[in-house]
Amino acid sequence: MTTTLPTPEVAATTAKLFVSHRKRRRWELTAVGVLLAALFLIPYVVMVLGSLKSRAEILRIPPTYLPHVWHPDNYSTMWSTPETPLPFNLASTIVISVSATLLVLAVAIPAAYYTARRRFPGRAAFLGVVLVTQMLQPTVLVTGLIREFFALGINDTWLAMILVNAAFNLSFAVWILHSFFASVPVEIEEAAQLDGLSRWQILTRVSLPLVWPGIVTATIFVMVACWNEFAASLVILTTPENQPLSVALTKFIGQYDTAWQYVFAISTVGIVPVVILFAFIEKRLVAGLTAGSVK
Repeated sequence: MTTTLPTPEVAATTAKLFVSHRKRRRWELTAVGVLLAALFLIPYVVMVLGSLKSRAEILRIPPTYLPHVWHPDNYSTMWSTPETPLPFNLASTIVISVSATLLVLAVAIPAAYYTARRRFPGRAAFLGVVLVTQMLQPTVLVTGLIREFFALGINDTWLAMILVNAAFNLSFAVWILHSFFASVPVEIEEAAQLDGLSRWQILTRVSLPLVWPGIVTATIFVMVACWNEFAASLVILTTPENQPLSVALTKFIGQYDTAWQYVFAISTVGIVPVVILFAFIEKRLVAGLTAGSVK
């Protein structure tokens, strides 16, 4: 049986068709990506442009896309609103979010490391309970939480919301970090132990650098969840100065009137820190989300 090899002309034509198909495929994927990006970015563009309009222009029919008269003064005026102390609200959001995230990491890292390395009795039940707590929301337990905080004397304080946010985001961080610690070969830690390192030194010097993408992933998700938390803060924090931005935003929405220009401006200010955080750790976040996908 003889095999007929393609002529140079046929091979060249086939190669050109293959290259053309790859280029067309690349352009199609690029077009889909741009379309999806525009779809997700349009609401944010509308929000930013709305923050630079007057209230009358926002409510104008038919609506305008670009402001006829630009009002950057909306951003300066909203900070001096007497009914809503926005500088204190922004400080409250930052303190509660950062403190709750640090508390979650301080508890989740050793807990995830221990569950990944130790086969103790009830380990599966413990991980199951951790997963079940993720199904609950602060609003379901708000009555019990308020009574507990009154008993502890920390009602209507930052500490109360730090504990609430940390408690309801801890399970997610433990599960994320548990999978990362479990993916680290045990032989690496055994070699470090033979070199004389203690268990704590193995965790801090050997394991943590290897699971750094997981720590970044847990940090960003916990931080965003704490930053956007609304329901528990609305009930637990009653002093206007202690409330976060998510609650302060509702003060500009009334039953008969809404200051949309300030709503858009506050929303824009509220997403800026999160966008900056994503921009700084985007590479490590992608590495953490795709870790373990290829063996």
